[in-house]
Amino acid sequence: MSKRETVLITGFGPFRQFLVNPSWITAQGLKLAGLGESVDVYIKELPVCYDVTQQIITELWHTLKPKFAVHLGIARASSLVILEQTGKNSGYRDRDVCGFCPTGHRCIEGGLEKLDSVINVRAVSKHFHEARMDVIHSRDAGRYLCDFAYYCSLYHGQRRAAFIHIPSSGRLASAERLVPLLQDIIVTMLEQLDDSKYLGRYSPSIH
Repeated sequence: MSKRETVLITGFGPFRQFLVNPSWITAQGLKLAGLGESVDVYIKELPVCYDVTQQIITELWHTLKPKFAVHLGIARASSLVILEQTGKNSGYRDRDVCGFCPTGHRCIEGGLEKLDSVINVRAVSKHFHEARMDVIHSRDAGRYLCDFAYYCSLYHGQRRAAFIHIPSSGRLASAERLVPLLQDIIVTMLEQLDDSKYLGRYSPSIH
């Protein structure tokens, strides 16, 4: 990148047994570690609440205008880093920490059913998997706040977003090991984002 750009990184607030959510701790770690001299990292904690999360993400895209957004969430009972390709608009029937579901069980009224990130996360996942890292890709972010936040960001950010589920167990559950790996993953995504020839070969599906 030839000039300084802003990358938004979010983590979630308290949820069930996680009085301090590991995804927010990881976002703070990435802020301290940085993503290179040309990148300003802006972090924001999202509550596990549909309407407030939607409001925050919408406002951040309209005011901060980041080059790219990376949203982090905890994958319970997983020891892997999971890169999510797709955000889904409907099917949100599980209540948030405030006891509510979104109106119509949807993220954006009138929005497309599915949105894919402009990033080819399968290619990113393959790159790290071949390097013997515990990284996989997924097209199902779970129909809860993670999926909801991701779709909202893809919608308002013209698909310039990614969602990463971080592990709750195993060797990568420690910030000392996780943060450097996520640094590399996000930098790889930013390099792909800047590679117009690459993006021209990859046409994410929009449904």
